[in-house]
Amino acid sequence: MLVIDSKDCESIDKALKKYKKKFEKAHILMQLRGRQSFTKKSVERRTVVKKAIYRQEIVAGIRESARK
Repeated sequence: MLVIDSKDCESIDKALKKYKKKFEKAHILMQLRGRQSFTKKSVERRTVVKKAIYRQEIVAGIRESARK
């Protein structure tokens, strides 16, 4: 549960901005999407390993990064 401490003189826009930042940092949306369907542990491990290999290849210069 996200709690936003807002002062009486603070506008609604600022409070909403704080809420959105906390929401992004908490990764709540990613958790909800991950819980929509069950994934086996072996599949999760495989994706983590593939991501690590991809990052290492980018750092080593073997693969060109997606961002330019």
